[in-house]
Amino acid sequence: MYIKSNKSSKGNVAFKKLSVYIFLLVLSFSSLSANAQCAMCRAALTSEGNSAKAAAVNDGIVYLMVIPYILVAGIGYAIYRMKKNKSS
Repeated sequence: MYIKSNKSSKGNVAFKKLSVYIFLLVLSFSSLSANAQCAMCRAALTSEGNSAKAAAVNDGIVYLMVIPYILVAGIGYAIYRMKKNKSS
């Protein structure tokens, strides 16, 4: 029978975790322009010719869109940690 050493698997798991953290860090620092306006908001804001107001509404929409994703990710991480601690 072939038995694997725990040392190599622990190192592999640590490398995978590190690579995921690095990926998430790089992803969070990359900024892409998001045009998150609905058609009605875009028409109302661009008709005035005030681009600063349109940019502010865009930023607010993106801000409101990100919050639920952060909450779901936090809850998912908490559940993952609870299950991980139970199995140990």
